[in-house]
Amino acid sequence: MEVSKEKNIIVQGRHDKPVVVDLIFKDDGKPKPIVIFAHGYKGFKDWGAWDIMGEEFAKGNFFFIKFNFSHNGTTPENLTEFMDIEAFGDNNYVKELDDLQSVIDWALLPNFKFASQIKAGDLNLIGHSRGGGITLVKAAEDNRVSKLLTYASISDFGSRFPEGKKLEAWEKKGVNYIVNSRTGQQLPHHYQFYKNFKENKERLNIKKAAKKLTIPHLVAHGSSDTSVSIGEAGNLFEWSPAPKLLLIENADHVFGTKHPWNDEELPKVFKHLIQKSIDFLNTDSQELWDEYGESDDD
Repeated sequence: MEVSKEKNIIVQGRHDKPVVVDLIFKDDGKPKPIVIFAHGYKGFKDWGAWDIMGEEFAKGNFFFIKFNFSHNGTTPENLTEFMDIEAFGDNNYVKELDDLQSVIDWALLPNFKFASQIKAGDLNLIGHSRGGGITLVKAAEDNRVSKLLTYASISDFGSRFPEGKKLEAWEKKGVNYIVNSRTGQQLPHHYQFYKNFKENKERLNIKKAAKKLTIPHLVAHGSSDTSVSIGEAGNLFEWSPAPKLLLIENADHVFGTKHPWNDEELPKVFKHLIQKSIDFLNTDSQELWDEYGESDDD
């Protein structure tokens, strides 16, 4: 059966900007486990091969949901370009957590259009890069999450901020700019980003959140990732109570993909990641916990 797609659905978030959502699934009327995918920093739901990844999960009988964070800089009219750079500058980790919450709540509404096609009690999160940190914190907060998968995830939010004189200069100017290497755009970060982090530092402590997890966690990372150190995967593996580590030889930060993705064939390392993810999701949680979880003696 071919997979069906419902693209660019507008979900109202909590922060005055829409969360744009895609659904990819087999329209067979059968209830399927839900997989919600969160993109990373300077990312978006239509980046590279994420759509093809969604199709692969759908072929594996999952109800796949991907979305744009409301303040990622894209707009419903321009889904692959950062046209709303003010929104980009106003983004922060708490807004991203709220956006993910909005998507989860929306998918589990009793009147959800495809309620007959989902298993509400089998909801799983995947996060890439910064999105890995967001999904991890949310999985620790929300007991509706069944399994967590993090791809090339960061293990600390705070270390991403400047320190000393650079931090002082940011506070004084009120804005910092970073270059988007793909487009050459100067993208702003308003000082509220750091302020919001400081105000929510305990909630945004990935180490603390990871240790609180009560579900199986697949930690996937490429050995050739130059954007996020493989050591961060080691941190997550060390902290999570039931982690399975998937180190992929010669895989970079985006597992061999790029934007735009025009090739017909997916990279071997990316296919491997998807297959191992599907295997993980298809394995009974208790079985995973028994195999990878901490015993009473630990």
